[in-house]
Amino acid sequence: MPSSNPLPPKENSLFKRILRCYEHKQYKNGLKFAKQILSNPKYAEHGETLAMKGLTLNCLGRKEEAYEYVRRGLRNDLKSHVCWHVYGLLQRSDKKYDEAIKCYRNALKWEKDNIQILRDLSLLQVQMRDLEGYRDTRYHLFMLRPTQRVSWIGFAMAYHLLEDYETALNILETFRKTQVPSSGYDFEHSEFLLYQNMVIRESGAFEDALKHLQTNKDQIYDKVTSQETFGCLYLKLGMYEDAKNEFNKLLERNPENIDYYYKLHDAENLRTDQEKYEMICKYRTKFPRALMPRRMILNYVSGELFRSEIDDYMRRGFHKGIPPLFVDLKSLYKDKEKVKIIEDLLQSYLVALKTTGCFSLNRYIIIVLIFEIIFLAKEEKQPASAILWVYYYMAQHYDFLKNTPKALEFIDTAINHTPTLIELFIIKGQIYKHAGDVIEAYKWIDEAQALDTADRYINYKCAKYMLRANLLKEAEEICSKFTREGVSAMENLNEMQCIWFQTECALAYQRLEKWGEALKKCHEIDRHFSEIIEDQFDFHTYCMRKMTLRSYVGLLRLEDVLRSHPFYFRAAQCAIQVYLRLYDRPLSDIDTQQQLNTANMARICKKKKESKNDRVRLPDICTKSRYYCCYLDEDSFSRWSRCTRRPDLWCIALFACN
Repeated sequence: MPSSNPLPPKENSLFKRILRCYEHKQYKNGLKFAKQILSNPKYAEHGETLAMKGLTLNCLGRKEEAYEYVRRGLRNDLKSHVCWHVYGLLQRSDKKYDEAIKCYRNALKWEKDNIQILRDLSLLQVQMRDLEGYRDTRYHLFMLRPTQRVSWIGFAMAYHLLEDYETALNILETFRKTQVPSSGYDFEHSEFLLYQNMVIRESGAFEDALKHLQTNKDQIYDKVTSQETFGCLYLKLGMYEDAKNEFNKLLERNPENIDYYYKLHDAENLRTDQEKYEMICKYRTKFPRALMPRRMILNYVSGELFRSEIDDYMRRGFHKGIPPLFVDLKSLYKDKEKVKIIEDLLQSYLVALKTTGCFSLNRYIIIVLIFEIIFLAKEEKQPASAILWVYYYMAQHYDFLKNTPKALEFIDTAINHTPTLIELFIIKGQIYKHAGDVIEAYKWIDEAQALDTADRYINYKCAKYMLRANLLKEAEEICSKFTREGVSAMENLNEMQCIWFQTECALAYQRLEKWGEALKKCHEIDRHFSEIIEDQFDFHTYCMRKMTLRSYVGLLRLEDVLRSHPFYFRAAQCAIQVYLRLYDRPLSDIDTQQQLNTANMARICKKKKESKNDRVRLPDICTKSRYYCCYLDEDSFSRWSRCTRRPDLWCIALFACN
C-alpha cells in the first residue's frame, strides 16, 4: 500500500538513496539525504523519512533521538508499513522481541506481501518459539517465492519443529524431485538428504529411512554419518548381521570409539559379561595398538582374570608414564573386589621396583607360543620413572578411598623422588581439598603454578583454589597473567563469559557475606546465558542458506534446555540462597548505608580506573523479574513459600520431595 503522504520524484529518489546508504552502512550520508528531504517545509513531517532518520541514528548509537524520530514518523503516518517496520527494527535491536513482532504484524496489515517484513517476522517467531506463527509466515513466504530453495526448506522445517512429520516429508520430497543432481561434489545437496533422512527416522518409519539412505548413498559425502546411520537403522530393524558389518567398517576407521563397541554388543545380541569379554578380546587382537579394547575388557572380567588383565594394563601405563591413568580406571572402583586386587598389585609393584627394578620379584616370565612351547624370558627392566608413577597413582588411590594420611605419605615420597614434577603438587593440593583444608590446598597448587607460570591449566587450577579459599584479589592477579592488558582481569573474564570464574566468585562472596557482590556475579552469569540464547538469532538465516540443517535443529533443541546447564543451576542456587538470607534477616539501616557508600566509591573508582574492586549497590529484592529454578530442602521451601506473597520477586524456587 503506498504511503498516505507520497514524495515527488526528486525527494523520492533521495529517499531511495537513504535506503541504499542504510543497506551499505553509510549512515552519515543517509542522514544528509534525510536532512535534504526534511528541510523542505512541505515534507518536514514526512513519516517514512523521519522513521528512516531514526533508524540511521540508532545505528550510530543515538538511541533516544532514534526513538523520538521514529515515533514522530509513526504518528504522522500510521498507515505506512515502512514506519511500522522501522519501529519493529528498533524494538528488535533492544531485544524486545514481543514488541517487535507486534510492529511487524501492524506493518503487514498495510503491506501484507512484503518479503522483507515477512522474513524478519519469521526470524523473531522461531527465536521466540512461536512455531505455529512461524509455520504460517513460512507458508506465506513460500507462496510468494515458490522457486527459492530457502522457501521450501523453511516451510518444511516449520512442520518438522511442530512434529508434523508427514507434511514436512511431503514438502521435502516434492522439493527433492525438482532438483537436478550435480555431477560434481555437492555438499549442500548431501546435507539436505541427511536432513530428510533425519526427519524420516524421527517419524518412526525406519524402513523408509533405510530405503531412502540406500537410494541416495552415492550422493551423500559424509560417509561416517552415513555408515553410522546405516548401522543404527539395521539395529532398529533387527538386521543384526548387516549392522555388525557396518560397525566393523567404522572400527576399521576409528577403533577408539567406544560407542561402536556397544553397538556391536547389541548387534551380536550379547547379554553376559563373558560373551562381551570374548568379543572385545577379538578386537584387541585385531587392533593391537588401540587402547579402548584393552580398557573395555576390564569392565567385563573379575577374579583372577581381572587381576591378569589389570596387571598388564597398569604395567603399560606405569612404563609409559601416563598421568591420567587413575582417572581412566576410577570407574572400576565401584567394585570393592576389584579395588582390593588393584591395591595388592600396587603394593607388589612397589616392593619389586625397589628390589629388582621390575614389576615382579621373579625377573623371569613364562612365554607360551602358539604351538605350546614354553620357555622363560627375562623381564624388561623398568625406567627409573616407573616407581614415581606408582607413587603418584597410589596417592590418588588412597585419596579416593578417603585415607588422607596414606595419600599424603605417598605423594610426599613422590615429591622427594622428583621435586620438579608439577603434577605431584597438583595432586597434593587436591588431597588437601578433598580433606577440607582449602588453605593448604591453595598453597600447594600455588607452588605448582610457580614452577610453570606459562601453563594455562595450572593457572586456572590455582585461581579456582584461591577463590575457594576466599582469596579473591589474589585469584584476580593470577588470572591477569592470561587476560588482556589494560583491562582488569575481572572485567576481561566477564567479557569472555568465563562462567566458572564468576560462579566461584559468587560463592566466595556468599561465604564472605558480601551479598551485593554475590548477586552481581549471579546476574552476570544470567546475562551470559541470555546472550547465548540471543546469539542464536544470527544462525536462523545462516543455517538455511548454508544447508547445515541437522546442526541447526540440534542448536534449537540445545537452546531450549540451555538453562538446565550445571553452571546456571549453581548460580541460581546461590542467588536463591542469598535472597532467602536477605528475606529472613534484612540488612539494617547501617548495613544498607555502608553498602550505598561502598557502591558510590566503587562507581567513582571505576570511572577513574583506579580500583579493581568494583562494588555496586545491593539491588532491592523486588525490583527485578527473573526466574531461577532450584531444589530446596523442606525448611528453605517453607520460608520461600512465605516470600511468594510478593509476586514481583527476582527468583522462584521449585520444591521437590526427597
